[in-house]
Amino acid sequence: MPSPELRRINAFLSDFARRQAAHTVALPGGFAALDDAFAHSHANNQVVIDQSSVDPEALPAIVDEALGHLPHRMISVFDDAVATACAEPLLRAGYTQSTHLVMLHTGPVPAAGRAEEVDLAALRPPLTRRWRGFLPDVDDEVIRHLVDRREARRRGADVVQFIGARTEEGEVASWADLYLDPGAGIAQIEDLITSETHLGRGYANAVLATALRRAADSDCATRFLAADAADWPRHWYERRGFTVIGQSHCFDRA
Repeated sequence: MPSPELRRINAFLSDFARRQAAHTVALPGGFAALDDAFAHSHANNQVVIDQSSVDPEALPAIVDEALGHLPHRMISVFDDAVATACAEPLLRAGYTQSTHLVMLHTGPVPAAGRAEEVDLAALRPPLTRRWRGFLPDVDDEVIRHLVDRREARRRGADVVQFIGARTEEGEVASWADLYLDPGAGIAQIEDLITSETHLGRGYANAVLATALRRAADSDCATRFLAADAADWPRHWYERRGFTVIGQSHCFDRA
C-alpha cells in the first residue's frame, strides 16, 4: 500500500491535472483532462487513472473513445499497483511505458538561491530555444503550444510561480515551476530546465534552492518532484536531499 505521504502526493497530482484542464470528462477509473488551446501538448490532453476500480482490459478502448479526436494517446497512472495491472493490456495495444520516481525532499531546506519569480514573457525565448533543441523536426505551432501551455498551469494549484535564475545580462538561464497548496502543506517542483549555453554554472542549484525555500516559507512541509527513473537527474536530486518514496507511470502511443 502507498504511504500516507505518497497518497497525498498522488491526490495532489490528480487534482492538478483536473484543475489545469479546460474541461474534463469522467471515465471509469479516472477522467480525461482536455484543452483544445494546446492540442499538441500531450500533458494537456490525456487520460488520468486515479482509481483502483479501472478495468485494465477495457482501458485501451476507453482511452481511444476519450482521445479519439487526437493523433496521440497519453495515460497517467499515479498508483504503482494500478499501473502494473494496466501495463499488459496497454503494451499489447501498442503503448510504451515510462516510469517516474516520486522524490520527497527530506534534507535540510537551503537558503534561497539567487533566483526569483519570473513571468512567461521572460521565459518564452529560452524555453522556445530549449524545446527547439529537444524537438528539432516539429513545426512552430507545436513549439508554441509546448511553451504557452505554462499559462494553463496557473489554474492547477492555489499558487503557481515560475522561478528563474538570470545571468548578469538579465537572461533567464534556468527555470522551474513551483506549485503550492499551503492549506494542505504540499508543494511540487516541476520542469527544472537549464539553457544549454548555461549548463554547469550553478543556475539550476539556485532555482532549486529558491523553490525549496519558498515552499518551506509557505508552510509546505511536503515538498516533492518527479524524476525520470531512467535518466541522470534523479541522482542530482538525491545529492540535494531528495528521497524516492514511490513511482508513477505514463503510457504513450503515437
